Amino acid sequence: MKILVANLGSTSFKFRLFEMEEGGECLLAEGGYERVTDYGEVIRDALEGLEREGVAAQEDIAAVGFKTVLGRNLSGCVEAGDEVLAALEGFSDVAPAHNPAYAAGIRQFRKILPGARRVALFETAFYQWVPEAGTRYAVPRAWHEAGIRRYGFHGASHKYIAERSAELLAREDVATEVRGLYQNGPGRVERPLRVISCHLGGSSSVTGIRNGVAVGTSMGFSPQSGLPQNNRVGDLDSGAIPHAARTLGLSMTEAERQLTAESGLLGVSGVGNDMRDVRAAALEGNEDAQLAVDVFVHEIRRWASSFLFDLGGLEGLVFTAGIGENNPWLREEVCAGLEEFGIILDPVRNEGVRGEEGEISGVGAKVKIYVVPANEELVLAREVYRKVSSLN
Repeated sequence: MKILVANLGSTSFKFRLFEMEEGGECLLAEGGYERVTDYGEVIRDALEGLEREGVAAQEDIAAVGFKTVLGRNLSGCVEAGDEVLAALEGFSDVAPAHNPAYAAGIRQFRKILPGARRVALFETAFYQWVPEAGTRYAVPRAWHEAGIRRYGFHGASHKYIAERSAELLAREDVATEVRGLYQNGPGRVERPLRVISCHLGGSSSVTGIRNGVAVGTSMGFSPQSGLPQNNRVGDLDSGAIPHAARTLGLSMTEAERQLTAESGLLGVSGVGNDMRDVRAAALEGNEDAQLAVDVFVHEIRRWASSFLFDLGGLEGLVFTAGIGENNPWLREEVCAGLEEFGIILDPVRNEGVRGEEGEISGVGAKVKIYVVPANEELVLAREVYRKVSSLN
């Protein structure tokens, strides 16, 4: 079964085409476009290119998968019809860079590939089973009923870590449960497996996982929350916004713009929003850049430690996404001084793993520490395959 995974941003379109079979999967092609003004035009161009190169005729594509971010009153892995479009549009103000783009893309694929199934896997899907106490904000009931709660994001990435870490820790029972999670819900696992997953990139989050199921995550109502992002603030006391508006003479629109475009690593360092640039400046003696690094590490450790309590122990700690995969120095700082918790990094192993999978924990350490490259598109292809197979 040929499945096209569509990744849409406010001005971008990226895709991967997979051949999926029971017990096997293969990436056939990938590509992308920037500065997109017409999704229909680039989608047609991509499909014509695949056909021209002999990779796949349009009628051979059985399904299109969308890594949708956030839907009002809707989550999970679902067919991308009118209900999904309404859910995306209902929260377009919360995820303005993604929801309108995905709604437009779904509509275009409906026109261009009418014979293909369309499936949406919401980024919030992995957090469906977080206990209510972990999703509820202490706000008036009317706010809660308006949809203000902790949703969590990077769900596809953390789900991949849940499955892959179970395999690395020789827990096939848990890996099996993770594979069927969206079809069957959480199952019963006799022996606990507790993992903390650190997705660290331009956008970052930390998630606690018990037996393959999320117990909580650092991101909340919107992708602006949790850890400091590349240019987004992360967590902020709500009282800071009206104070800044009064003191600095900002409108609510301008305050929001600064928090989502001029904050995070960029806001603290003043150097840029790329960790490579910030780290380089810090090593050259830039104190603001060093502070940005320190704040980032502090927040990773703060969130990871909160899940130690929630999980009641730990078997695995995993670093993923661009910053987590490629920076041994960051992993070293996150794990520093945690030997009494069984978290012991092997400096030689750690230094040798960059952008590839590998174990970096010390020999005999109680907690296994891994680097696992992110693979969100593969997760989406697998879930679309399972969903479509269940519908046929």
